[in-house]
Amino acid sequence: MKIVIAIDSFKGCLSSSAIAEAAEEGIRNVMPECEVNKIPVADGGEGTVEALVAATNGSLITIPVHDPLMQPIQASYGITGDGQTAVIEMSAASGLALIPFRPGNVMHTTTYGIGEMIADAIHRGCRNFIIGVGGSATNDAGTGMMQALGCRFTDQSGKDVEKGGKYLSAIR
Repeated sequence: MKIVIAIDSFKGCLSSSAIAEAAEEGIRNVMPECEVNKIPVADGGEGTVEALVAATNGSLITIPVHDPLMQPIQASYGITGDGQTAVIEMSAASGLALIPFRPGNVMHTTTYGIGEMIADAIHRGCRNFIIGVGGSATNDAGTGMMQALGCRFTDQSGKDVEKGGKYLSAIR
């Protein structure tokens, strides 16, 4: 008998591969002769990098970036086995888990750290990008990401607009 295990992560509890390992252990306790194939899966949110890096024999890169409130953190992204495709989860640098819960926080958060991850991947030779947007703590329409990549957003007097969704309406 052959069994395929393809299961998404349990948010905040277990990764896709950890759940697959546990399921395989249970299956082997009952049917030790069974062939088990584990396939990590993700829906574009948490676990996407892990699933695609594992499936392509890629690598995980950890770099210093800025979190949604512009505080320094370490965040990871993946490069697939072909060395050309970066896999980035917004939650790694701009995720809800990185900010304290307060009403209105998303008006002050930014995607700047995602731009830093993209810039690093470009520097490493990536030209294709898969960006999972699940778990984001931002609503800056990607302006922070673009600022990290060198774009300027200015107000009507030509001054640079601050980072965060609160300042979108000032962009001219």
